[in-house]
Amino acid sequence: MNPRLRGLVLVPLCWLVLSSPSARAGDPQAGIEEPGIPATWRAAWANPPPDDRPLQIIHGIQPQRGRSAGSKPGAVEQDVEQDDEPFVRLMRSYKDRGLGGVVCNVAFNDYLRSEENWRALAGGVEACRKLGMIVWLYDEEGYPSGAAGGLVLKADPQFEATALALDRARPDPFLLRPAYEHTHASNNFHAARRYVNLLDDRAVRSFLDKTHEAYRRRLGKYFGPDRTIRAMFTDEPSLIAVNLGQLPESVRKGVRVADAIDPAVRPLPSVPWGYDVARQYRERYGRDLLAERRSLFEGDSAEDRRVREQFWGLVADLVAERYFGAIQKWCAESKIASSGHTLWEEALMHHPALEGNALKVLSRMDIPGLDMLSSDPQVVIHSGWLNAALPCSAAMLTGGRRVMTEISDFSEKMGGRGPASLADMQAAAAWQAAWGVTEFTLYYGLGDRPAEATRSYGDYVGRLNAILRPAQWQADVLLYYPVRDLWAEYRPVAEPLAMASQTPRARRIVGSFMRLGQTLQRSQVPFALVDHEFLAAGTVEGDGKLAIGKRRFGRLVLPEDVRLPAQAASVVEQFRQKGGRVLADGPGPASLSAARLLDAIEPACRLAPESPHVALGRFERDGRTVLLVANVGQQPYRGQLSVGGPGTWISLDPASGAVQPLGAPDAGRLPLTLAARQAILLVRTR
Repeated sequence: MNPRLRGLVLVPLCWLVLSSPSARAGDPQAGIEEPGIPATWRAAWANPPPDDRPLQIIHGIQPQRGRSAGSKPGAVEQDVEQDDEPFVRLMRSYKDRGLGGVVCNVAFNDYLRSEENWRALAGGVEACRKLGMIVWLYDEEGYPSGAAGGLVLKADPQFEATALALDRARPDPFLLRPAYEHTHASNNFHAARRYVNLLDDRAVRSFLDKTHEAYRRRLGKYFGPDRTIRAMFTDEPSLIAVNLGQLPESVRKGVRVADAIDPAVRPLPSVPWGYDVARQYRERYGRDLLAERRSLFEGDSAEDRRVREQFWGLVADLVAERYFGAIQKWCAESKIASSGHTLWEEALMHHPALEGNALKVLSRMDIPGLDMLSSDPQVVIHSGWLNAALPCSAAMLTGGRRVMTEISDFSEKMGGRGPASLADMQAAAAWQAAWGVTEFTLYYGLGDRPAEATRSYGDYVGRLNAILRPAQWQADVLLYYPVRDLWAEYRPVAEPLAMASQTPRARRIVGSFMRLGQTLQRSQVPFALVDHEFLAAGTVEGDGKLAIGKRRFGRLVLPEDVRLPAQAASVVEQFRQKGGRVLADGPGPASLSAARLLDAIEPACRLAPESPHVALGRFERDGRTVLLVANVGQQPYRGQLSVGGPGTWISLDPASGAVQPLGAPDAGRLPLTLAARQAILLVRTR
C-alpha cells in the first residue's frame, strides 16, 4: 500500500485513490496533475517511453518462421505465423507486453556465418525501427564473451587463454598451459568451450573483427544514440585462470561440450599469462618477473607481496585497456554505447583473479552493468548490494548515469522456488533502481507468467525511470574498495577458490569490507565504492569535500587493515585535515559498529524504528530531492522517515501509477507505511 500524510498520519493510498473514478479504472493519470510535478515528469510517468522500459533478451531470430530463440534458462521462444511482416508481429508481441525493446544477436546456429540468419536479424531490427523500439546487440554465442562462438581460436589457436601454473610435484614446478579444464570456460551453463586470452590484444582484435565488425557491416545504418541500435552487451568476460568449482553432474550432462575436457588435467594453482606479460612487467617495474614468479603463488615477506601487487596491478591495467577499453573505443567510433557485466561480482576475493580490478574494468564501459540471478529482493541486504555498488560507483566516478542490470529468476527456478512473483520482480527492480540502475535487461521467461504481469512489470520499471533516469544519484559516503590490498594477499589455489584458503589479513579485509557495506545498506545510507586510483586522482576542496570528477563526498570509510599507497594516502590526509570524516574499521574495540558508523556519518535519512529490510536511494533532479524507498522484506513496515529541512512532499506509486500529495513533514519526519515488497517514490516539491 502507498501512504499519504493527512495531518500527521499516513493512511493507505488505496483508501484515497479509490474515491476517484479514474483511479477505480486504473488510470495512471490519477493525481498526476499535482502542481509540484513538472509537466515533463508527468508525461513520462503517465506513459513511459521505450527508453525507460525493460529490454527482453531473446538470443536470435530464426529465419524459417520469424521466431525468437533463447539459450539461457528463462529465455523466450515464441513462434510467429508467417505473413508479410512476421518480424513486426514478433516485435509487437514484446511491445504489447510493456517492453521497450530487445537485446538480441544473430542466431546461434551457424553463428556469424549464415547470411540467412543475418537477414532474419536485420528483419527484426527493422521491425523494431518501425515500432519505435530499442535494440542492444549481444556480442557472443552464449557466454563468456570473447570467443566469437569459437571462431577466434579456430582462426588462431595461440590466442587461447593461458595460465602460469605451479605443480610442486615437478622438478621444474612452473608450466604454461591452456586455461580450460577446471575454469569457467568448461564450467558454465551454456557450453564447455575453450576461451580467448583477454590479456592478448591480438586475440581481442580478432574477436572485434569477427563479431563487432560483422554487425557494423550489416546493421551499421541502425547504429546511433537516436537510432534503433543503442549499445553492445558483453557477458561475463574474465581472465579465466581460477577454479570456480565444477557444475553439478545433473547440470553438466545437459551442457553442450564444444571442446573435449581432458580428465587427466589436474587442477593447479594458476595465474593468467600472456605473450608479453613478462616484457610489460620489466618495462613498468624494471624487474624480471620470471625470476620472481614463485612469489605469485607463495611467500609472506614484503618482497613477495610487492611482486604480487605489481603483477596484479599490471594485469588489471592490461585487461581494462585491451579488452574493455578496446570495446569501448570501437563502440565510440560506431556511435553506440558499450555495456555488459563481469563475473561473480559478489565475491570480492575473486576480483583479482577474474579481472584484476572490477571497479577499473567497469569504468571502461559507457553503461557498466551487473548480473542479478535472483529476484528475491532480500539478496540486497546480504551480498547483492556489491553487485550493484560496483557498476553504479563506476558510473558515478566517471561522470556517467546509466547502469545496466541483467535480471532474472534463475536462482529461484533452479532451486525449485520459481518462477518469481510479480511482487518479487518489482521489489528487485526497485532496490536496484535505488542504487542507480537505469537499464533493465531481462531473462524472465515470457511463458512463465501472464502477459499482463509482464506488462505491469514493464510499466513499473518505466515509471521508476520516468522519475529517476534523468536524476542524479546522490551519495556523500565512500567505502574503500580494497582490491590493491587483495592483490598483495591473493594466493592461487588448485581447489575452488574460497576464503578459507587465503591469508588471515585477506580474510580480515574482506570480512570488514562486506560487513561495512552491509551495515550501510541496511541503514539506508547511500554510498559509492572508491579504489586507490580514484582516491589518488581526487582533490580536496576548500569546504573539506573530496572531489572525484564532478562528484563531492564528505565521508570515507576504510575497511580494517587496508594500507593506502602514498598518493592516495596524501589525498586522504588532506581530506582529514580540512574537516572530512575518515572512519577506519579496526579489530575488537576499534571495530566500527553500526551505531558508531551512523553516529559519525550522520545520514540525512533515518528510519524509526530501524529496519534492515528497507532500501533507500537518494537523487536530485531539477532542484528537487527524490527518495526511492523499497521494503524488500516479507513483512509490512510502519514507522517514520527523517527527511530533514523544509518543503512539501509528494508520493508516487510505481505499481499503480497513483500520485498523492503528502504535505510537510512533522519535525523533519514523514510517517511511512510500506507493505511487504512495496516501493514508493517521495519527491520534495518545494
